[in-house]
Amino acid sequence: MQLVLVGDVMLGRLVNQVLEREPPAHPWGDTMTCFERAHLRLCNLECVIADRGSPWTRTAKTFHFRSAARNVAVLEAARIDLVSLANNHTLDFGEDAMVEMLRTLEGRGIGHAGAGAGWRAAHAAALTVHQGLRVALLAFTDNQPEWEATGERPGTWVVPVDLADERAQRLFASVSEAKAQADLVIVAAHWGPNWGHRPQRAHIPFAHRLVEAGADIVFGHSCHVLQGVEVYRGRPILYSAGDFVDDYAVDEVERNDRSCLFRVEADGHSLQRLQLVPTVIRSCQAQLARGAEAEAIAALVRDLSLEFGTVATWREADGCLDIAL
Repeated sequence: MQLVLVGDVMLGRLVNQVLEREPPAHPWGDTMTCFERAHLRLCNLECVIADRGSPWTRTAKTFHFRSAARNVAVLEAARIDLVSLANNHTLDFGEDAMVEMLRTLEGRGIGHAGAGAGWRAAHAAALTVHQGLRVALLAFTDNQPEWEATGERPGTWVVPVDLADERAQRLFASVSEAKAQADLVIVAAHWGPNWGHRPQRAHIPFAHRLVEAGADIVFGHSCHVLQGVEVYRGRPILYSAGDFVDDYAVDEVERNDRSCLFRVEADGHSLQRLQLVPTVIRSCQAQLARGAEAEAIAALVRDLSLEFGTVATWREADGCLDIAL
């Protein structure tokens, strides 16, 4: 079984405008072949897909990302199975827009985790079965704490990255419960600030605790750039998957237009390897990186991962960075 994970997918603003004239497959560019070959595909959806709602104004917020409801077809084009919604853009256009998106996703058979019409729904795992393997996705964020779902109030699953916090303890318990129901548990973490190639110090023991609780893959995002990969107890921790599709201005130093497609190979219940395929965003479209650019992205992740003791090998013929698990 092959799983494909990609970081932030933002379909609003200029991407939304491009989709008025381009087909739904356009944002994926030539990375589409990687999605087609996979058995399970997931991303962090960094916008709300809806037609209703108005920009969030109850607290200060600079950026509001919304894509037309019809653009759920973009996710369908890449055959996305699961999306993480625990992030700082899910309520950009208020509760009504978020609820519309939840219904749209459910109507198209796309699983979601990390947001809901109340506390219980926001904390629920998304469960699916592929190739006989039961997969669970849990998603949390430490961004936008004012959006925390409580009782029957719509919102996101907010968890401070603090091992002693009661909400963190509840998250670890939920991971263990998901592991009792599923063969493979993925925990999506939308955490930390927007920049920096190294994770926040608190993220490392927190990620370890997630693995100890039963997480098979820790799937980090929020930071707009790539961070290193750690293999802890045979389980990959992707501290930041970076940006995969967006219209953002590019920082010439940290290069938030450069990312990777993360491909995990599983044999039965055992994870075998992780492969990182370098990608780049050009004109609101994800594209496979080539030549010197691909090698530069691979070298960055290889060096950052080595700081965790993770050995990654660049396989030029396959165009990927290979990590044994």
